[in-house]
Amino acid sequence: MTAATDAVPSEHAHPGPKTYAVIAAILTLITLIEFWAFYIPWLRDVGLFVPILLVLSAIKFVTVAMFYMHLKFDSNIFARLLVTGVCLAGLIMMALLGLFFISHPPGI
Repeated sequence: MTAATDAVPSEHAHPGPKTYAVIAAILTLITLIEFWAFYIPWLRDVGLFVPILLVLSAIKFVTVAMFYMHLKFDSNIFARLLVTGVCLAGLIMMALLGLFFISHPPGI
């Protein structure tokens, strides 16, 4: 064993270029679905446009964070910290929006 292998005993093999190309293709497909959803008027009429975009954006965010930021291959604590921070930020944002709409009701 060399000093380099002793220093990082739990290092995992990272994916190759083919895996990153597949992930890029998946992200491109999700982006195309988002553009496609924009041109379907009934999605906006029934109120599904924004939820669809939010779900697709969340899928893209998680995919980028897990593969390109290598969170999938590192310790689980890093992924947990990221998810906790994102959830906390989302809750704070919803609370602030709720406070805004209480203090400034629509139509006034």
